[in-house]
Amino acid sequence: MRVFVTGATGFIGSAVVRELIEGGHEVLGLCRSDEKAAVLAAMGAEVHRGALEDLDSLKDGAARSDGVIHLAFNHYFSKFAANCEDDRRVIKALGSVLVGSERPLIVTSGTGMTNTAPGQPATEDGLTIGSDVIPRAASEEAAAAVAAEGVNVSVVRLPQVHDTVRQGLVTAAIETCRANGVCVYVGAGANRWPAAHVLDVARLYRLAFDAAEKGARYHAVAEGGVAMRDIAEAIGRRLNLPVKSIAPDEAQEYFGWLAMFVGRDMPASSERTRQKLGWRPIGPGLIADLEQLNVPGS
Repeated sequence: MRVFVTGATGFIGSAVVRELIEGGHEVLGLCRSDEKAAVLAAMGAEVHRGALEDLDSLKDGAARSDGVIHLAFNHYFSKFAANCEDDRRVIKALGSVLVGSERPLIVTSGTGMTNTAPGQPATEDGLTIGSDVIPRAASEEAAAAVAAEGVNVSVVRLPQVHDTVRQGLVTAAIETCRANGVCVYVGAGANRWPAAHVLDVARLYRLAFDAAEKGARYHAVAEGGVAMRDIAEAIGRRLNLPVKSIAPDEAQEYFGWLAMFVGRDMPASSERTRQKLGWRPIGPGLIADLEQLNVPGS
């Protein structure tokens, strides 16, 4: 099948493109620059010139394909809420082309969008938080809206996706550690973040696309919860920096925008995902990748 992939040259997107091609699919990858177009072509994908802001280009890419995997998202936190509303519009545009067909649309979200009892892991069928509470939930609200119009849409929720170069929000924490010369965690550091290796995540997207199950929600979670103290200590060992605890009211000064996340306990389960798709993550864990962190100059 021909799969239209947005975010095709990104960290996760490029892994998904390779996984799809190795799995026998053709890929039409969204791209806006000559440099990225060359990268896509080298991977064996067809280039579709366009941008997230150009909704007509998105509709054209979807119309030319047998299904869509939507990975692109603007992660600039200075206008995070606006970016989330932009994603709502993108999903609506993609869905408008797929109405009434069986062609799948996979929307990307995060495990933090699922409302859970304190200390309990987020599950695939848990209630979702509204965008009035967490703006990123706009993506799942948009998925529900296009589903109501007859689109075969499913959702993949991501944890901290990692290899030895990038690790989701942990990458921002690493940059903060370097800038401050010390690695910190909040309180006892017992709060947990779920994680998965990027190649395992890419495989899950392919399995989800092939399954094309209407209304499905998948959690790309290999490790249900890695303690923040363990994360900070692993970073400290790799960067040869001291590690210490800080009080919750010190987090904003140290972490800046990241402070809204670093103290949150966000465990998540992927039990139902594994049962449905036969997904078995095999990549290294988050701490293992942090121990082998690619440090420039090392």
